[in-house]
Amino acid sequence: MLMKAAVKPHRRSKPSIHRNNLSIASWEGLPSVIFQTLLGGQFLTGFLLYLGATSGELGFVLAITTFVNIAQIAVAFLIQRLRSRRRPLIIFIILHRTLWGTTGLVPFLFPKEYWVPAFIVLYMVTCVFGTISGMLWSSVISDLVPQRVRGRYFGIRNTLLNAAGTVILFAGGVLLDHYPQRQGFLILYIVVWICIAANIAIFFFYPDIPFERSDETKFWPMLQRPLKDASFIQSTAFLAGFLFLQNLVVPLYSYIMLQRLNLSYQTVSLMNIMQTLSMMGSFYVWGNLNAKFSNKKLLYWTLPLVAASCLLWGALSVFPTLLVLLAAHAFLGIGIGGFNQLAFNFMIGDTPKKDRPMYMATYSAITGMASFFGPLLGGKLQEWLGDAPDWVQVYGMQLAVGAGMLVLVITLGKRILLR
Repeated sequence: MLMKAAVKPHRRSKPSIHRNNLSIASWEGLPSVIFQTLLGGQFLTGFLLYLGATSGELGFVLAITTFVNIAQIAVAFLIQRLRSRRRPLIIFIILHRTLWGTTGLVPFLFPKEYWVPAFIVLYMVTCVFGTISGMLWSSVISDLVPQRVRGRYFGIRNTLLNAAGTVILFAGGVLLDHYPQRQGFLILYIVVWICIAANIAIFFFYPDIPFERSDETKFWPMLQRPLKDASFIQSTAFLAGFLFLQNLVVPLYSYIMLQRLNLSYQTVSLMNIMQTLSMMGSFYVWGNLNAKFSNKKLLYWTLPLVAASCLLWGALSVFPTLLVLLAAHAFLGIGIGGFNQLAFNFMIGDTPKKDRPMYMATYSAITGMASFFGPLLGGKLQEWLGDAPDWVQVYGMQLAVGAGMLVLVITLGKRILLR
């Protein structure tokens, strides 16, 4: 018996429920990042140009996503009434993903003169469902990932997912350069629908995490919690002002490269790949730094990098176009990668757990309003600059906005985020 016990093979222990949940969250992100890459950024810009959108209409579409974030305040209040977050999360995920994929059917369902209006209507409804599902997901994931591993986990997760996004960026750019626009976008949307189906299926494996509710039961007292938090609201207001300036120019990078500089989709893909690679390299670094320094201090140091990206466009007057654009996108990737990761950690880590949904909703609503008017005004400015000198159309706005961003960071940013 002793001999049998001695040679009995050692059974590997099953992974803990906690590790299994983190694994599900990671795998869910893979198809999500693929379809979001193919439906956003340069591909969204290209698809809208194919539909016949102007720069003003493009700016409006890019702004819609952030504007609907104001609805998160109502969602944060209604979440408190839920017994379980899992079922509504899955329902709104299905609605959001399905409607977003349906935008690809616009050229097949409507006459050409209605392509842009039909897309905008569908996209607006998609964004409403997206902000609801995003609020629910943020609430769930903040409870799913323990605070002690939050920075490192999201750093690794974001790195891996952006690696997949990089491959998709390049493959999608090559595809659109080799096939006519209608055929190319049809192929892209077929891939999108496959990934949407996979993403929805994985959400059914998400756990039903217990929910710690706010002590407040009425809307106004619940909303007053973040509004009366001076440190939180000042930081949020400052970041909203910075995002307004950032979104005047950054969302239109692809438009300027495609329309003003006449670059190919493949070349624009390379720029976005540089941005994604830089973002990937920074995620792990920002995650490790987050274990030593506060979210707000690190947030401050991401801002000059984004401003530098805008200012670098001015070097187009001296240096080769591709070299300058690669450098600008590298700085943008490092800056925005850190900002997005640290802003999320700021919302879920520097806020009271019971009132976290309302804090997240308030942050999203305030910054969303600023991010809405940014690309909206930026798109209109691009239209008004149609008769301006070439250098003004290509990099004039970036220089002016980049300088404004640096002034804002050095003055208000230092006092609010580094105190």
